[in-house]
Amino acid sequence: MNSKLSVPSYDYFFEPVIHSLKDLGGSGSIQEIYDRVCELESFSEDQQAILHKDGPQNEISYRLGWARTYLKKYGAIENIGRGVWALTSKGKELQNIDKKTINRFVKKQSSGSDSNTNEYTNTNTVDENKNFLELPQIPVDSEVWIDKLLSVLQRMPPDAFERLCQRILRESGFIKVEVTGKKGDGGIDGIGVLKIALLSFQVFFQCKRYSGSVGASDIRDFRGAMVGRTDKGLFMTTGTFTSGAKKEATRDGAPALDLIDGEQLCSILKDLKLGVDTNTIEVVQIKESWFNGL
Repeated sequence: MNSKLSVPSYDYFFEPVIHSLKDLGGSGSIQEIYDRVCELESFSEDQQAILHKDGPQNEISYRLGWARTYLKKYGAIENIGRGVWALTSKGKELQNIDKKTINRFVKKQSSGSDSNTNEYTNTNTVDENKNFLELPQIPVDSEVWIDKLLSVLQRMPPDAFERLCQRILRESGFIKVEVTGKKGDGGIDGIGVLKIALLSFQVFFQCKRYSGSVGASDIRDFRGAMVGRTDKGLFMTTGTFTSGAKKEATRDGAPALDLIDGEQLCSILKDLKLGVDTNTIEVVQIKESWFNGL
């Protein structure tokens, strides 16, 4: 791999995406693909922390999105559900992945369509400072509303974001939620009690209004503050978690922590209808044959 502060071009990811899906049994979520690619390519936490412009996506996620888009147009993978991708028969048979062949195929297909033929014309601009190809700022494999909501969340004052997380926990079944926000308490922002049937669990939570990636050290600090006080922890962020952070959260011999990243947080707000409305569009169709039969 390159130096730890660089991210390769989008077409570098063609092969890792195919290999990761094969390793995952032929299909996988965006998060599973991301985690497996980072593992295959040994991307460091520093690399995973590099944001695409001002975020909320990191650069690896952004370029993986473009790689999936190209591989989909090439016919090697398909989107089988929201955030879930699978190998096609063509993708399963791919042994040697030629970046130039895929690029030529997609650009030829794009230039021959009636859609925006300039969609991919910006892919050859080199950013000498970052040593990777610069791609246009177009949402890939994610819904625009998620990026917009994340930008709103990241502009919230810290205390307001803590209150929002408190509201989320209450709406999700916690019977008691207290925001502590004590300084020097290892990042613990509050304590909640989750009741399931006859049992109650005390849960410590941390809510990080952040545009970057949460690393393994943040998870260790949070767990350290929990030791001797509770075995249940929940870490919520508007950013992302590095693969190292996810491994640390489920490390053998230590209390497991539940992690909620920015995209998951947006989905929860949408499901709970907290600040997010979902509108259904009514489509009216005229059945002329019905009138003709009168």
